[in-house]
Amino acid sequence: MPLLRKGRRGTVAESLWLYGRLVSQSIRAQLQYRLSFTLTAFGGFVTSVVEAVGIWALFERFGSLGQWTLPQVAFLYGLVNCAFPISEALARGFDVFGKEFVKTGNFDRLLLRPRSTVLQLAGHEFQLQRIGRLSQGLAVLAWAIWMLDIDWNIGKVLLLLFTLISGVVFFYALFIFQATISFWTTESLEMMNTLTYGGVETAQYPLAIYRGWFRGFFTYVVPLGCISYFPSLAILGIADPLGSSLIFQVCAPLAGYGFFAVALLGWSLGIRHYTSTGS
Repeated sequence: MPLLRKGRRGTVAESLWLYGRLVSQSIRAQLQYRLSFTLTAFGGFVTSVVEAVGIWALFERFGSLGQWTLPQVAFLYGLVNCAFPISEALARGFDVFGKEFVKTGNFDRLLLRPRSTVLQLAGHEFQLQRIGRLSQGLAVLAWAIWMLDIDWNIGKVLLLLFTLISGVVFFYALFIFQATISFWTTESLEMMNTLTYGGVETAQYPLAIYRGWFRGFFTYVVPLGCISYFPSLAILGIADPLGSSLIFQVCAPLAGYGFFAVALLGWSLGIRHYTSTGS
């Protein structure tokens, strides 16, 4: 293949150039069928709107969720639903890894190419249609910011951007973990679905409303609360009923980046245990 003609792994700049080429080819291929793309993106938008309406109905019935108002929960919702569709669009190769690469033996071809397997899977397919869900998440986040009386400063703006990127890499790491488990079991990984898609549902609500063991798991094992709940407290200026400090809240998004690094280490371990299909 022309894109993989160099017989070495190449520099970081070359890898980024290759990734950009793979993504651009994927986008052009999807835009060949504009009606299908438009309908799929619109379907994602409508589906996510229904989820948002469910949250609105909850507050319409009960008024508040503890000390949390609708705009504050909408801020959490928008934050997570901006990060997740970006990650989902970028990590498609890892999402379908077990079915399309391990079961079929196609992963062997990736191992023979002079480029990183992570790079090749990252560029496998860019799901542009996720823009429908992303646009809905952005709309809810913008509405929440408009409704809330946030004392904005450069620090809070940077924390918001830092948290959004942390959310993207965190969910990306979950997709990598899902792909890594496929080296040992290629069947449907429902447990990972509870952490990815189920994690999105969990992060849309304040972590403080859940039981202690549940909060601990999603803070120190799978740091879902660190990419949504804790930094949101710092941005919104809300006192944490769990007692976390402002320093902890500001530094919490670092956990998303650390989780991504652990996922890459797990991926390297999985590759060493890969034995092909034998066919």
